[in-house]
Amino acid sequence: MDFLNSAYWIRAKKDYGDICPIFQKHFNCSGDIKKASLYITAMGVYEATLNDKRVGDFIMAPGWTQYDKRHQYQIYDITALLRNENTLNITVGKGWYRGEFIGWREKDIYGGLSAVIAAIEIEYTNGRTNIITTDKSWKVTESAIRFSEIYDGETYDATFIPKNWDEIVILQAPKSNLILQDGCTVTEQETLLPINMFRTPKGELVIDFGQNMTGYISFEIDAEAGERLVYSHAEVLDSNGNFYTENLRTAKQKVEYICKDGKQTFKPHHTFMGFRYIRLDEAPANIQKENFKAIVVHSDMKRTGYFKCSNEKVNKLFSNIIWGQKGNFLDIPTDCPQRDERMGWTGDAQVFIETASYNFDVQKFFKKWLRDLAAGQDGKGGVPVIVPITIDTTTILPSAAWGDAAVICPWQIYLTYNDKEVLEEQLNSMIAWIEYMHHRGPEEFLWVEDVQFGDWLGMDAANGSFKGASDQDLIASAYYAYSTGIVVKALKVLGKDATYYEKLHKNVVKAFQNRYDNHFNTQTECAVALYFNLTLDRDKTAAKLAELVKQNENKLTTGFVGTPYLLHALSQNGYSDLAYTLLLQEEFPSWLFSVNMGATTVWEHWDSLKSDGSMWNTEMNSFNHYAYGSVAAWMYKVVAGIQIDENNPGFNNVILCPVTDDRLTFAEAIVETAYGTITSKWEIKNGKTFYEFNVPNKATLILNGEIKELSKGFYKFEI
Repeated sequence: MDFLNSAYWIRAKKDYGDICPIFQKHFNCSGDIKKASLYITAMGVYEATLNDKRVGDFIMAPGWTQYDKRHQYQIYDITALLRNENTLNITVGKGWYRGEFIGWREKDIYGGLSAVIAAIEIEYTNGRTNIITTDKSWKVTESAIRFSEIYDGETYDATFIPKNWDEIVILQAPKSNLILQDGCTVTEQETLLPINMFRTPKGELVIDFGQNMTGYISFEIDAEAGERLVYSHAEVLDSNGNFYTENLRTAKQKVEYICKDGKQTFKPHHTFMGFRYIRLDEAPANIQKENFKAIVVHSDMKRTGYFKCSNEKVNKLFSNIIWGQKGNFLDIPTDCPQRDERMGWTGDAQVFIETASYNFDVQKFFKKWLRDLAAGQDGKGGVPVIVPITIDTTTILPSAAWGDAAVICPWQIYLTYNDKEVLEEQLNSMIAWIEYMHHRGPEEFLWVEDVQFGDWLGMDAANGSFKGASDQDLIASAYYAYSTGIVVKALKVLGKDATYYEKLHKNVVKAFQNRYDNHFNTQTECAVALYFNLTLDRDKTAAKLAELVKQNENKLTTGFVGTPYLLHALSQNGYSDLAYTLLLQEEFPSWLFSVNMGATTVWEHWDSLKSDGSMWNTEMNSFNHYAYGSVAAWMYKVVAGIQIDENNPGFNNVILCPVTDDRLTFAEAIVETAYGTITSKWEIKNGKTFYEFNVPNKATLILNGEIKELSKGFYKFEI
């Protein structure tokens, strides 16, 4: 940061409109170089090249944060790229900072023209140091990127050669909000090859990559100057087998490439798409599917969780959940990666974070995002429904389940990684959210008579409504109690006085029970009351939940709020068989319905694609929406029985208590932890159940009602 303090924010004199500016600096090196580093960030998203070699591998740098308060910069080692004479080029796209549609068709949310700030530190072996910073000596002009927007794609003219270099303008902008990169970088992760190229009934030339994903296309072609390759992206085909884009709303997801002569390769620079298919709108002659590759892009997270069982449809569901997380964990936890939204909805993040932390190492990812959540809270503690904020927070007020991400997410990161630091950092934010609920509405110990999202997209919603039938005041008050209880536990973990919030928690629970107990009318209401431990009569509430499921022909009705807790509420209260029935249900609505319909990611709605091939909706119909993938936590914790011990977080002591079902002949889960790899496997054979466990540190084993304490090692049991 010291070097950036001596640098200037620089921008072009004029607005290039849709064209991405390219900033340039020539400089020389003399002597033996020990080490050289580039410090850099931008108002927009940048890509730097030094002597025509890309600097670093961070896609969409500097990432998305609450820019006005937290603007990341990066440091790259450029030692190996230096020569005696050097040229540094930095192109800047609008990105999240200035994107046309970010915030529902608003633009320039955080500022005006694109700008960059940078410093180069060159250390020589003789002890000399040379510092080069952004200043008036830099030049700027138009780049070959003629258009770039996150939602709409990119236009690139390979025949364009940058010229007419102009002087830059020093931008008087603060630097106090600059912070060193604290989140995961976003990188290219894997490559998918096409599985088919075909003509649709409309005559469209379409390429299928076989997997709904997030990223972009890379191609290699041989063409003549001026020829065009134009292609659009989509997640699904319609009922007639034609390319379908209506669910993208206004997002164009299109790349236009103007060819130069000869062989050439290309991939976009400042955008990403959510897609399985591309449509070749224009293409040179003799184009082949072998010309194309799909590059998967997401935050650089280590895979830590694996699950498989004897039911291949459940295995496909689990694969879809993994792909949904990869597709939506691109610097922030987005709701979807394809339409004109791609926001950090807090409700989606909190219902999925437990599953997320089993699947991947998301400790760094979420700590960065939670810092932005805290930075975006209002003066009363209200948590925005979207983080980072892109809209006027008075237009969409904080909502229960969404705002509770402020409490639930740091608590889960603590539990999974034994990370007290996240509780220390977020404690004020957590408490502020509790106090927001405490002082909201006409009653002190209930959150009622306010605007809420309720059980979003619940199947029991009234016609024309996105809200399920569950009482939104009940849901809000339940979360009020649940989050207050978590704050009590967090305070105790940190050795702080929890007396005030213990009393508040008791009062909220009492008020909830006085108002709602024995009056649960939906699956979600029962599930929340059970999972949050708010009902006075667990047996009665569990029986009511089971009755509601059976009355609905063993199908769920839950939306975003109820779904994460539904199977847990059943299995924790003597109805594991019914929980399994819901998991294995194949008729709509169910998890396996989408699998049977060919899904390769988790859908936003239980019937995003109906059995007749028609679409549920065009406005709210993402085919890559991870919220319902929260069921994977139940697979890990109940089917495989790998659970966190709250008194020994971070899997210091793992609880092993798998629950078997004769409808599966085997199940296995693997979770990599700081202590090593946990494995839990069971198999039913010849009327007996065989168990295998690998314990990396210590474990409490619960089998057939018996409890055993295990030390590090590999174990086999037979029942």
